[in-house]
Amino acid sequence: MRNPFVQRLRFGPAALLLLVLLAPAPTEAALEHTFLFFPTAQILWTPDQRGLPYEDVWLDTEDGVRVHAWFVPGRADDDLPALLFFHGNAGNISHRVHNLELLHHRLGLPVLILSYRGYGQSQGRAGEQGLYKDARAAQAWLEQRGYGAERQIYFGRSIGAAVALQLAVERPPAGLILESPFTSIADMGRHHYRFLYALLGWMVDARFDNRSKIDAIRSPLMIIHGQRDNIVPPRMGEELHDLAPQPKKLVWLPRAGHNDTLDANPDIYWDAWREFLDTLATNR
Repeated sequence: MRNPFVQRLRFGPAALLLLVLLAPAPTEAALEHTFLFFPTAQILWTPDQRGLPYEDVWLDTEDGVRVHAWFVPGRADDDLPALLFFHGNAGNISHRVHNLELLHHRLGLPVLILSYRGYGQSQGRAGEQGLYKDARAAQAWLEQRGYGAERQIYFGRSIGAAVALQLAVERPPAGLILESPFTSIADMGRHHYRFLYALLGWMVDARFDNRSKIDAIRSPLMIIHGQRDNIVPPRMGEELHDLAPQPKKLVWLPRAGHNDTLDANPDIYWDAWREFLDTLATNR
């Protein structure tokens, strides 16, 4: 997830503020796509380029938007739960092929990774409620493939953590993994651009208010956060952990920032995943 409030724009904060104030009819969506959503359309890599079998999946959402996903089968064990993967706010699913490769070889889980509306080959335009609708369609597809909610694990990174959390409140999974989660968009705005967000925050429709939702989950939770994360402050992951009901686990990655959680502390990272999966298997 690129820093949504310190994005590398052609205009500095003061120039951006002036442009917004002089615009004849600024909209919430325009500001969200300046500050929050950074989709790209081009598919740069596909799983087969890393030796992974996969299936192109097309989903029709409840509001009639057609979105794209990839399904990567598990290695062998048909009894393994399926992972529903919600990525961050920049790029598209093709930028997560390395992540898919590691999940496949280290854990062997079947994975459905969703391309949000407006990202990659998916139709539509990103927005908070739209992303939730995309998530519901992906969850339903897994159920149709024989993976009931009790055999699904939701995994979300950064803004994807907010999508995974909302879905977990609505349709509790076997387990929930939130990586580098923030407390809310308002908190992120105040953290990075206090003055600018105070003036313009009311024009951003997206809330992604994880703080107000976290106590409603009824699934085992693991939060993973890099202690060197300078985009989403580690204190936000800690706060969400403190507010969440049991059972829960907080995993710190001492050397990781926001975008290198896979590689900075690999032993800690993958051991935490295995322990979490073992716990879920034991409790089934």
